[in-house]
Amino acid sequence: MNTLIKWMNEKFAPKVNKFTRNPWVSGIQDAIMAVLPLILVGSLVTLISILNEFFSWMPDFSPISNFSFGLISVFIAFLVPYYIMEKQKKNDRKVISGLTGLSLFLMLLMPSFTADGGITFSFERFGGNGMFVALFVGIIVGLIMYLFSKFSFFKDSSSLPDFIIVWFDTIIPITILLLFGWLFSFQLELDFYLLILKVFEPLSLIGQSFTGFVLITFISIFLYSFGISAWVIYPIAFPIWIAGIEANAVDAVNINTMETLTAWVWIGGMGTTLPLVIMMLLLAKSNQLKAIGKVTIVPSLFNINEPVVFGAPIAFNPILMIPMWLNGLIIPAITYVVLNLGMVTIPSKVFQLWYMPPGISTYLINTDFRGLILLVAIIIVSWLIWFPFFRVYDMQQTKKELEQ
Repeated sequence: MNTLIKWMNEKFAPKVNKFTRNPWVSGIQDAIMAVLPLILVGSLVTLISILNEFFSWMPDFSPISNFSFGLISVFIAFLVPYYIMEKQKKNDRKVISGLTGLSLFLMLLMPSFTADGGITFSFERFGGNGMFVALFVGIIVGLIMYLFSKFSFFKDSSSLPDFIIVWFDTIIPITILLLFGWLFSFQLELDFYLLILKVFEPLSLIGQSFTGFVLITFISIFLYSFGISAWVIYPIAFPIWIAGIEANAVDAVNINTMETLTAWVWIGGMGTTLPLVIMMLLLAKSNQLKAIGKVTIVPSLFNINEPVVFGAPIAFNPILMIPMWLNGLIIPAITYVVLNLGMVTIPSKVFQLWYMPPGISTYLINTDFRGLILLVAIIIVSWLIWFPFFRVYDMQQTKKELEQ
């Protein structure tokens, strides 16, 4: 175990951190983070819509969700090339790159034009279903704009204002990108949206399978236990989650969504750490662990577990890393099986208020009381996983304190 920790700390973690700092990866990560407030707005509308079931006089707020969460792919198509240019320190062309990404994305959605000059889009393509297309467009636009940023029509000594130089230097890459969209959509009449979905369909199917759900969850927790942010896999996982929950509005079959994770898997935070915090608070004999329990209980109730992961610590702690890994395998496995058997309703509305306390968020996600029974069962299982390791660690810490 010590050999593994040493290798992860000295070899693996630095390489992963270097990968996440890559402009292309970090650009996608920043784009996803930038749209989270709009997703949260959609979640709040979902929360309010629950009241409509009891108060019929309340107005329909769903258009707010449609024009926040429902436009997520449009935002991503703009933000990915924008942030890639920012990471590449090409700030003078990040806005035009974002606008080009947006233009190309809309062109590739195969809009139809009417005789009176109108234009028609399929609105569902603006939402989670278009995430893979938006990411593809964002990366391609970022790549072309970056390559052409190394070329200029003007010399460094030119007296022209910088913004005019950027105008002329970006004409060629913009033209190339829009010609690409024109060729696909209006000459070949190929539906690029359906083509991309077809290409990424195997990834979505794997992600929504039992193996994919457990594996993605475990990898996130495994990396987190070594102090590596789970954001490293979000460029892959996030489109699967978003497309899954949007598709569930029509037919609730996708289990691998953030709604499922926040309701039953990430109890107290990633790794299901709330039972451990409660143990430290109520059962610890070590003064240090008891103090950590007091400090971390409130954040844990709101699913913020960085204080306990790095304060107990769990990260790089051979005794507490193992139960965290076990939680990362067993808890999602139980959750998937129960939801797949229809014993609990699969979430069908966007509800990513992950900071709401367990129990409250669990019920609001699908308003199914059976979900609360599953939550209690999961907390019990997680408690049984944590307890023997907690006892060993508590005894070690207590012994150290007595010696001191």
